[in-house]
Amino acid sequence: MHVRGLSSKLISMAPATAFLLPLLSSVILLSAVVAVRASPPGPVVTCRSGNSNCTVTNAYGAFPDRSTCLVASVAYPGTEQELLAAVSAAAAKGQHMKALSAYSHSIPKLSCPGGPAGRGLVISTVRLNRTVSSDPARFRMTFEGGIKLRELLDAAASRGMALPHSPYWEGVTLGGLLSTGSHGSSAFGKGSAVHEYVVGMRLVVPTAEPVADTGYYAKVVSLGEDDRDLLAAKVSLGVLGVISQVTLQLEPMFKRSVTNRVVPDVAFENSISSFAATTPYGDIIWYPSQAVVVYRDDFKLPVSTPGTGLNDFIGFRAQPTLVITSTRAAGGDIQKLAEENEDTNGKCVLSKLNVNTLLSLGMGFKNSAGVIGFTGYPVIGNQSDIQSAGSCLRSREDGLLSACAWDPRFRGLFYHQTTVSVPLVNATAFIADVKRIRDASPTGALCGIELNLGFFMRFVRASSAYLGKTADSVDIDITYYRPRNDPRRGRLHEDVLEEIEQLALFKYGALPHWGKNRHVGFVGVKEKLGEKVEEFVKVMEKYDGQGLFSSAWTDALLGLRGREVLVEADGCALEGLCICSADKHCAPDQGYRCRPGRVYQESRVCRKIEEAGAGLIQSA
Repeated sequence: MHVRGLSSKLISMAPATAFLLPLLSSVILLSAVVAVRASPPGPVVTCRSGNSNCTVTNAYGAFPDRSTCLVASVAYPGTEQELLAAVSAAAAKGQHMKALSAYSHSIPKLSCPGGPAGRGLVISTVRLNRTVSSDPARFRMTFEGGIKLRELLDAAASRGMALPHSPYWEGVTLGGLLSTGSHGSSAFGKGSAVHEYVVGMRLVVPTAEPVADTGYYAKVVSLGEDDRDLLAAKVSLGVLGVISQVTLQLEPMFKRSVTNRVVPDVAFENSISSFAATTPYGDIIWYPSQAVVVYRDDFKLPVSTPGTGLNDFIGFRAQPTLVITSTRAAGGDIQKLAEENEDTNGKCVLSKLNVNTLLSLGMGFKNSAGVIGFTGYPVIGNQSDIQSAGSCLRSREDGLLSACAWDPRFRGLFYHQTTVSVPLVNATAFIADVKRIRDASPTGALCGIELNLGFFMRFVRASSAYLGKTADSVDIDITYYRPRNDPRRGRLHEDVLEEIEQLALFKYGALPHWGKNRHVGFVGVKEKLGEKVEEFVKVMEKYDGQGLFSSAWTDALLGLRGREVLVEADGCALEGLCICSADKHCAPDQGYRCRPGRVYQESRVCRKIEEAGAGLIQSA
C-alpha cells in the first residue's frame, strides 16, 4: 500500500504505533527497551557443491557496484600450517586469492579475488580466531588474525589488560580491521587507529618458486616492531598475503567516563580542534537540519573508580525481524515511501523522533548491565566494556526472529556510506562550507542522514603506516539511503550529499576510509598519499611479486596496471561509480540532471530539475 502524505501520517500516528517504526539509524525502539536475542549473521560465502563453486558477498549483501563475486572454492584453515598449505596450493597454480573475514563488513570489494571470475580462492579466517600468547610484564598479547574484536577485548580484559583504542563496532576481525585502517576516536598520543599499537605480525605470503626446506610455494614472514616492512603490513588492503598472527601493545585496564552533551550548532566548527585536543576519547555528532551538536565528553579514569557501565549502542542491538518485515509488508517502509513521495518533511519528522529517542536512552550506554540500564550521565565502566558495541552479534540463535538491522536475509537496512578524513587544520573551513551548502539547499535536505547519526566525527592521528593517514584528521561518517531494488533510481536531494562528498575530497583533500565509501571516495588517493604509496608498492612486490593477492579493485585504489576507480556508464553517478559530466550519468528520465554544486561550483552533481531542458553537458 503506497500512502501519500507520509509526514501527516506520521504526525497523526498513535504513540504506541510510532514507537515501533523501523528507523533507518538501526533503531527499532522496541529493542531499545526490551531484551531481544538475535540470530548471528549468515555466511558471507555460499557454495553450490561442498566448498566449490562459491559466491562471496559482504555483510550487507551487495558491493558498491552490485556485481557478484564468484570464486572457485573456499578454504578454512585452522592453523598456521594449514594456512601455509592453502596459500601454497593456490600459488603453485597461479591462482588468485583473498582472505575473507567472518562477517566481511567492508563495503568496497576488498574480499573478491582478482583474475578470471569464478576461478579464484577465498581463504576464510573464521577458524584462525585464538589467543596465541600473553606477556603480562610488557603488556603484550598475540592473537590470530581471524579473532573477532569482542573476543580480543575480552581476552585482554581477563588478564587485566586493555586495547587502547578500537572501532566502535565489534563485528570485525583483527586482520580485517588492520587491513582497512579502522580506528576509534582520539587525537592523543599515537591516536585511535588500532594499527598504531601493532608491534609484531606474521604473514603467510606466496612464493614464485618452492621454498627449499619445505617445498611449499608459500612462506611465513615474521615482522618485528623495528622492521620497516611492518609499515606496509599494518594497513595492507589484504594485498600482501594473509595475516596469521598479530602482536599488540596493550596497557593496564582502565575506566572511562562518558557524557553526551547537546548544544546548538552556532559556530561549533570553531571548537572542533580544541575539543580534539582536550578530550582523550571524545567524538562529535552534528545534526545539521536540526542545528544541534552532540559532544561526547569521554575521559580516562583509574580502574579503581566505581562504575560498571557498558556500551550497548542502540543501532547495534538485535532488532525484531517480524516488526520490520510486517511493517514493510503493510506499506510502512517509511524511508522508501518518503523517497518515492519526495516527502522531505516526512524524513524530518522521523529524524527528530530518532534523535530524541537516541538521546533520551543515552545512545545505548548503560550505567550497569540489565534490560534498562541507562539512568543518567556520566556512564563509567571498564575500557573493554565502553569502547565497542555489537550485541546483535553476541546473542544466541533464535531462528531469525531478530538480527542485526542490516542483515540481508530479511532485507534489512540498505545504505551508502561516505567516510572521509578531513585534515584537522581544514575542519573549521570544511564545516563552514557545509553550513553554506545546507543553507543554500531546500529546507530539510539533510534530514535523511540524521536517521543515521548525521555527521559522525571521530579523530585520527597522522600515521607512519604507508597507507595510514597523512595528517591529524577528523574522520566523518555520513550514512544515507540507498535504493535496494533499483540502482538507477535517483535519491531525494542526492545532489546535496554529492556536493559535500566532492567538497571534502577535492577542495579539502580528504582521504577515504579504506573499508567504506562509494567509488568516488577513492579518486586521487595515490596522489594524496604521494611517496607513501610508492613505498607500499615496493613491499607488495617483494612479498607478492605475481600479484596473486591483488585484484582489479586494489589495483585501481593504488593506481596500478592502468586500473581506474571510476566507471563511466549511463546512471553511473547515482551510486557514486562516477562523477557526472553529462545528464546520462544521472537519471534524466526521472528529472535528475548533471549540474554544478550550489556552493562548491567545481562539483558536478545529479540534481532533480523540474523543468525540461538540456543537461549541463549533452554527451560525455
